[in-house]
Amino acid sequence: MNVRNTLLELMNVEAGYGVFRVLHGVSLRVDKGEIVALVGPNGAGKTTTLKTIVGLTNLFKGEIMFDGSRINEVPTYNRIKKGLALVPEGRGIFAPLTVLENLYLGAYHEEARQKLNDSLEMVFTIFPKLKERKNQIAGTLSGGESQMLAIGRALMS
Repeated sequence: MNVRNTLLELMNVEAGYGVFRVLHGVSLRVDKGEIVALVGPNGAGKTTTLKTIVGLTNLFKGEIMFDGSRINEVPTYNRIKKGLALVPEGRGIFAPLTVLENLYLGAYHEEARQKLNDSLEMVFTIFPKLKERKNQIAGTLSGGESQMLAIGRALMS
């Protein structure tokens, strides 16, 4: 495959928290249009890998490329503007807010707000159940619906 098909690439990444290295030589590549699952036992570094991609850990060594650009030193908020998002393990939805209000929270930066209606339509196309429940309090959603909402909010960014 040629380089233009690569959306995300980690090359020999070492990262962790404080001075503690959790990842040792991690490499992976995700091409445009691919869906990739990161699997492994507890403590294998799955969450740390994802947090490293969005800039929430200390990167000690290696390269992270996103859509053809090196993002090693790019702050997290700018990585989000470029299209990276992380759905937290605990979903992180705001239970007292409505589904729609939670989705709006995903579009917090200027570029996302400019395409708010298009992004909402995309999320509602992917998850029609969220459209049906847009005025429902998020804390009353089922577990699966809460996960849809968490992913939908990430897509809004």
